[in-house]
Amino acid sequence: MKLQEQYNKIVIPEMTKKFGYSSVMAVPKIKKIVVNCGFGKMVIGKSASEREKAEEYIAQSIAAITGQKPSLNKAKKSIAAFKLREGMAVGASCTLRKKRMYDFLEKLIWVVLPRSRDFRGVEEKSMTSQGDITVGFKEYVPFPELKVEKEKGIFGLEVTISTTAKTKEEGAALLRLLGFPFKASAREAEPKAKVER
Repeated sequence: MKLQEQYNKIVIPEMTKKFGYSSVMAVPKIKKIVVNCGFGKMVIGKSASEREKAEEYIAQSIAAITGQKPSLNKAKKSIAAFKLREGMAVGASCTLRKKRMYDFLEKLIWVVLPRSRDFRGVEEKSMTSQGDITVGFKEYVPFPELKVEKEKGIFGLEVTISTTAKTKEEGAALLRLLGFPFKASAREAEPKAKVER
């Protein structure tokens, strides 16, 4: 079942039952997903041509992951200690909505996160009070569209899932019903004691 279909058939009834919403429109939903990457050491202190190659490589990689061309984020002021000049590209970000957003979320839940090294679930406490969550990847390796190219540099990225939830509890319930893999709490992880008869 596709996530959008799952939202309509399972999430809306379950969330309404749990939180008592008066209208279907009041049920929280995924608003957008933002994929962003800071260039960091890949561009700082490099020549103009090296910077351009690194920027192009990361932008193409994010486009391959998301199916959408990212926008470059420019430095707003110069910082000499970091060899940073105003107007220099310091990162790339991509905002996904509607179909592309759901397609990316399906891939994240069912392919990318399970492929992450030593993955045991995402910490629920990393959610904000508004029900948004950010998942960081030190390396892009779990994404199946990209091949490891050490000569061009392995970069990390962040994925932020924004919801229309008003509380952390509502946001967590929404994502859990969509199949988002949260780490089991200590209480849930404990083996249940056998009942002796």
